Amino acid sequence: MDWCEMTTKKAVALNPIPSRLSFGGHESFPFRLGWIRKGVKAVAHPNAFNAEDAVVRLGVGKNMVKSIRAWCLATQMLEEGAVTGTSRIRPLTPSTVARIVFSEQGDPYLEDPASLWLLHWLLITNPDRMSLWRIAFMYSRENEFTKSDLVSLVKFQGEKAGQMTEDSAIGRDVDVFVRTYVAGRASSTEEDFSCPLTELGLISSGGGDRYAFVVGPKRTLPARVFGFAFLQYLRSKESRECSLSDATYYPGSPGQAFKLDEDSVVAYLRELAERDPSQWLVDVDGPIRRVGTKGEISPAGLLEMHYLESLG
Repeated sequence: MDWCEMTTKKAVALNPIPSRLSFGGHESFPFRLGWIRKGVKAVAHPNAFNAEDAVVRLGVGKNMVKSIRAWCLATQMLEEGAVTGTSRIRPLTPSTVARIVFSEQGDPYLEDPASLWLLHWLLITNPDRMSLWRIAFMYSRENEFTKSDLVSLVKFQGEKAGQMTEDSAIGRDVDVFVRTYVAGRASSTEEDFSCPLTELGLISSGGGDRYAFVVGPKRTLPARVFGFAFLQYLRSKESRECSLSDATYYPGSPGQAFKLDEDSVVAYLRELAERDPSQWLVDVDGPIRRVGTKGEISPAGLLEMHYLESLG
């Protein structure tokens, strides 16, 4: 039995893989600090990424312009509107989350680790773009892996969805995926162009071609960002509660996304319940361990509250 079959057999009731997997778009660049802000600000001008002066306006090379656009869409900071009139170009607008993060009351320069955790969550739960990121975090059941393991896993999931993809195309995404979370070594004379998500410590390098997801508590992940992810997860299940096991291990769950253990998931939910006991359900001391919400909670409101308190 190979690695991808092993990881799939260990999964519990997998969420369906989208019928069409998405690869590329990043132009072989992980996103850099400042790119998402540039992209969100750029769409104040119509046709921002296709204009003749886009390279000058964004201050990067032509391929990087394309990459910034792709990463802004992949992290769900920008949303595509419908094509209107004779134009074939879909208009882009900042998402609700982007408006919160990049407002003066938010974290416009991404200095708060909460914002990086949020970008990570939105990236790996995006059903339409950069599918490898979602598959790697949500469908891998072995903590240790090689690049070839990820190629096999993604190809396996693609075949299940009826899509054949060349190993080379998947391999290019695997290379960028690793560089998204594992910092390379820059010399003393080189500028550090590492992706800011390397700061999250989600993947460690074991040397050579070996890597590992780092499972356990995440010191810089705030409870309200966890809560935002948990609420989105419950909405995807069209439910107000789930088992503690599902919140930790089910594909699409915050436990899988942030590589948390059950104790860490409970700790976050208890912290949220301590702040607002009337809204959160944390029943984990009996034989049936349930977690969820008691009423309607606004995910956007949780984020706004986090940034309000951070500024204070």
